[in-house]
Amino acid sequence: MPNLLPIDLLLIAAIAWLAVGLAGLAAPRQLLFISKILFPLGAAIGLAVGVVALNALGGETQVAVLAIGLPDLPFHLRLDNLSALFALLIGFVSFGISIFGAGYFRQGEGTAPGLLCLEYHLFLASMLMVLLADDAYAFMVAWESMALSSFFLVTTNHQHAEIRRAGFLYLLIAHVGAIGILLSFGVMTGGAGDYSFNGMRAQHLDAFWASAAYLLALFGFGAKAGLLPVHVWLPEAHPAAPSPVSAMMSGVMLKTAIYGLLRVSFDLLGSPIWWWGVVALGIGLATALFGVLYSTVQSDMKRLLAYSSIENIGLIVVGIGLTLIFHVYRMEALAALAMTAVFYHCLAHAGFKSLLFLCTGSVLHATKERSLGKLGGLIHRMPWVAWLALTGVIASAGLPPLSGFVSEWLLLQSFLFSPGLPHPWLNMIVPVAAALVALVAALAGFAMVKFFGIIFLGQMREESLKDAHDAGPWERAGLVWLAGIGLLLGVLPTAVIQHIDATTRQLLGVGLADRVHAQGWWMLAPISPERASYEPMIFLAVIAASVLLGRWLVRRFYHGRLRVTRAWDCGYWFQGPRGQDTAEGFSQPIRRIFEPMFRMQRHFPTARDEQPYYSVKVEDHFWHWLYLPLAKLVTGISGLVVSLQGGRIAIYLLYSFVTLIVLLLVARP
Repeated sequence: MPNLLPIDLLLIAAIAWLAVGLAGLAAPRQLLFISKILFPLGAAIGLAVGVVALNALGGETQVAVLAIGLPDLPFHLRLDNLSALFALLIGFVSFGISIFGAGYFRQGEGTAPGLLCLEYHLFLASMLMVLLADDAYAFMVAWESMALSSFFLVTTNHQHAEIRRAGFLYLLIAHVGAIGILLSFGVMTGGAGDYSFNGMRAQHLDAFWASAAYLLALFGFGAKAGLLPVHVWLPEAHPAAPSPVSAMMSGVMLKTAIYGLLRVSFDLLGSPIWWWGVVALGIGLATALFGVLYSTVQSDMKRLLAYSSIENIGLIVVGIGLTLIFHVYRMEALAALAMTAVFYHCLAHAGFKSLLFLCTGSVLHATKERSLGKLGGLIHRMPWVAWLALTGVIASAGLPPLSGFVSEWLLLQSFLFSPGLPHPWLNMIVPVAAALVALVAALAGFAMVKFFGIIFLGQMREESLKDAHDAGPWERAGLVWLAGIGLLLGVLPTAVIQHIDATTRQLLGVGLADRVHAQGWWMLAPISPERASYEPMIFLAVIAASVLLGRWLVRRFYHGRLRVTRAWDCGYWFQGPRGQDTAEGFSQPIRRIFEPMFRMQRHFPTARDEQPYYSVKVEDHFWHWLYLPLAKLVTGISGLVVSLQGGRIAIYLLYSFVTLIVLLLVARP
């Protein structure tokens, strides 16, 4: 048997995922077979993908041709450091999600288990093929397969009208984005008719057409990633999908869009233009601020996480914009730092956001509730889920010693180290952008405190929560794996950057690893120790020592006598669960400070109400500014077309007669 290259092994893995999915159709109603055999098998394939991709990082670029396309138009495949890094992300994160899924899926939840198994593993195989595609044809086939399989996964519980609407919206935006990507590829061919990526690399487009291709790619991939203003599908589709699917879409699928944007911006187009970075920086900042503000005011736990994903994608695009600016002006060390922050945040977000979505799935199964207003005190009934969710919350809030802190710290260092840029107004924009990134990070911490505190702390707001149960063994294993990823990325950043560096060097020609490695594995100093440094092991040691010391002091000096009394009530006698802060009350200061950002509908109690109540509903301005007018316009045009099609035969003959007369008059010499 000949030695197989990594690209061969990844192709075999994609085929194996398809085979596992098809095996589910052999016994579509056998939940035990599908959940306890096929899903763990799919998880093992994901782990193998991660290991192969990890070993491929830093190796030679490999290519292959599959004669399965159209005549004279085969599939071209390529495995380089960029695709290997994102394949690593897909493999390791999907392992944890699939293991969790083995204990999560239940009988009677919409789609038959066997069909769900096929859709899920087709989704995984399609994402992997997106990364391996080396021509526009193979890329678009894989991209559309990914969109269709994820659409069916979103609409798993299709018996609910709101879930069908969310799936339709997702599919609509996905296809609009795909048109932008396809047009971008068409522009990059330069009229040569060669749709391979090598052919696009060989083209030397002028500034106008290169900019057109970049903007089309930014729009197309931005629609899949959730950038403003084509973000509206994400807060609808993520809550509608089963939690493992939400985790896969938010943690993994969104990164395929980032991969596509990086592939076009730094690889296929060749030489970027400085204002491309400014556009990406501006859109990324707007998206991050919008996402984090809307996440703070949500009362649905999955919608809160969905808007948080919009925020994190915005931060990643901010890093891409900053990298483009530095790269154009030959500030290569800073470009490498910003690009490293982009890759690090992709890995970090994939881990902690998947973990948080899976934790909401466990809560949903245990309580049948998604509304934050009906949860609370679950740390007593679900300690495993609570403590593992806390690791995701700490990482998402950007606190040490977990992964989110390292990636956001690197991004902020990219801003803070930036010297004078050639344009004076760029020198003004960069500090303002840094301040906005810091604001976004602070608000993200606020949103995560709300998420964890309302769900797990305090008293139970409903009597039914006393029957909640903790996650099962399969679910715990998946959660522990993803929490471990967050811890590993947080405490060993130097080792992680050593692996990321091969991808950074491929896109920019320079890297960060040599400078980081010179300071030792225990210290992260991206520029120099005198400028800034971070020692994650010291943070971890101090935190662990503080916890152990506190436990020792309690045991050493606790006198053993116990007195039970009421907690301090601030002078208010009522201490029941209704006296706790609600999700709406917790976020009231944010709503007041940033009120122009929200479209709010309030209901105030009146004397005529039999049961007086107060409610506030926060809506997205973009629905009313952009999408509803656009839908009204499309409906009007459709009505006009229908009226033209529904006429009598005499009217159609009149149309033809008038057209002939006009043509004769125009053609007359």
